[in-house]
Amino acid sequence: MAIWPGSKAVWQPTHAHLGTVGFFLSMVMGVAYWMLPRPGGIKQTRLEMTTFLFLQAGMLLRVVGEPWWRAGGERLPYVLFAASGGLVFVAVLTFAYAMSKRIVTVDVIRAKARPRKGA
Repeated sequence: MAIWPGSKAVWQPTHAHLGTVGFFLSMVMGVAYWMLPRPGGIKQTRLEMTTFLFLQAGMLLRVVGEPWWRAGGERLPYVLFAASGGLVFVAVLTFAYAMSKRIVTVDVIRAKARPRKGA
C-alpha cells in the first residue's frame, strides 16, 4: 500500500476476504437467486433481502473490525471481527434454506404437471 507501506499485513487479509466472500459469494448467491427455478412461481423476496443484508453487514463489520484488531489486538475490534463471521454464517444459512425450497425432484415436477382428476 502506497499510503502506509507498513500496513500491508493489516489490510491484506481483509482485502482478500472482501474479494472472495464480498464479491465472489455475493455473485454466486445473486446468480443462484436469479437463475435457479422457482417451483410454483414462489417468491422469496424476504429471504433474498435477508441474505443480502446479513452478508453485507458481515462484510462491513469485517472491514472495520479486522484491520483494527490486527493493528492493535484490542477487544472491541475482535468482537466486531467475530460478529462479522457470525453474520456471514447466518447469510449462508439463510441462502441454504431458500435454495432448499427451490430444489425439487423430477417426480415432484411430473406430479405437478399431470392433470388432476376431477379438475
